[in-house]
Amino acid sequence: MTVPFMDLKTEHLRHRDELRKAWDALLDNSAFVGGTDGEEFEKAFADFCEVRHAIGVANGTDALLLALKAVGVGHDDEVITAANSFVATAEAIVHSGAKPVFVDIDPDTYNIDVDQIERHITPRTKAIIPVHLYGQPADMQPVLDIARAYGLRVIEDAAQAHGARYHGRRIGSLGDVACFSFYPAKNLGACGDAGAVVTSNDEIATAVRKLRDHGGLRKYDHDVVGYNSRLDGL
Repeated sequence: MTVPFMDLKTEHLRHRDELRKAWDALLDNSAFVGGTDGEEFEKAFADFCEVRHAIGVANGTDALLLALKAVGVGHDDEVITAANSFVATAEAIVHSGAKPVFVDIDPDTYNIDVDQIERHITPRTKAIIPVHLYGQPADMQPVLDIARAYGLRVIEDAAQAHGARYHGRRIGSLGDVACFSFYPAKNLGACGDAGAVVTSNDEIATAVRKLRDHGGLRKYDHDVVGYNSRLDGL
């Protein structure tokens, strides 16, 4: 069987009427950043991922960076991740001030080899980022067990695994926090760049909400140094 590459134009033609209707509604309300559209999507995506919170951000790379910052990763820390992920995973770790520590993959799954994780842990290790590549979940239970034993945070990179399940649980609900990309070619693609951070941890969710909008939850009230990484209405 031949599986064709994704054709975005064909995909959009199938939904042209719905997309134009949504675009017209956005033009009418002019809530291009924030607004009810974003809030409704966040609630729906949180329900879909079976978590309490979904926070829309500008892209999947920012989702990783904000998640890292929200769990306290910073200068001189180390973060373990898969050696074959897209560069954004390591890039976000570097931007957080930490050092990426690469673990080789399981040749049968192309996901992180969980049997090699423990030997890469040092006193500077702060978190593990398992990457669910090609829609296939990483073997999360050993990752969670190792993280619990060493007091590490688990940040799921779920940019390619929207809707996947691991032992019945939705990807995004397993670690402390998870990160999604809605780049147009992803399983769930936007009309442009977009991303989300999902978690059931209230403190992490609050931290990400602050970080995505210049470090504050209310207009002109900024209590931490943040970023400009809001999800736009489109």
